[in-house]
Amino acid sequence: MADKILIVDDDMELIELTTMILEKEGYEVVRALTAQQGLRQAFLHHPSLILLDVMMPDMDGWEVCKRMRDLSDVPIIFLSARNTTDDIVKGLETGADDYLVKPFSNPELIARVKVHLRRNPDPEALSEINFDDINFTINFDKRETHIRGKRVELSPREFDLLAALVRNSEKVMSREDLVTQAWGPEGYQALDHLKLYILYLRRKLESNPSRPKMILTARGVGYRFSPTAN
Repeated sequence: MADKILIVDDDMELIELTTMILEKEGYEVVRALTAQQGLRQAFLHHPSLILLDVMMPDMDGWEVCKRMRDLSDVPIIFLSARNTTDDIVKGLETGADDYLVKPFSNPELIARVKVHLRRNPDPEALSEINFDDINFTINFDKRETHIRGKRVELSPREFDLLAALVRNSEKVMSREDLVTQAWGPEGYQALDHLKLYILYLRRKLESNPSRPKMILTARGVGYRFSPTAN
């Protein structure tokens, strides 16, 4: 399967040119002309790498990069005409992996992309996770979950919430990070309903929902998925 690259830039001519360059190398390209659209595309498509402009009308690239980092550790390369040392340092300190000044050469762009894809294999590429201790399996491609040998029927929102917890197994996730990873940049709107969705998952997955052993509460912080028998 080809690596998927997201381009976020308000310059349509540059997007077209960059798309042609990347597709010629065998990459799949997803495009966004605004910052908000870029955030949505990142959540929907889980790109292997993001090419991000700095100057955009609705939100600058610095802020977009910060929000992307709340969602993922995907490699981010800034593409910008801003070429001062301060700009480059700011881009890297914001969370980007690289900074390429416009205009750039085609070979340099491809070389940078290949380097960061090698260093950062896509964590979303794993299609299935099994935890033998608790007899639990989740398949991200098929969006299926099995517990103790039986398939569990989950709503789309429940599955996305569980997937976010499982991908961060044994890590305490804050309520804010959890809804953002599960439901995208607009997930905070469902923050008040998170406790209810956790209850739904426990009822479907836990042997005793009132004394959960898989989906644990970190009081005052958020939740944690435990893949070991307690």
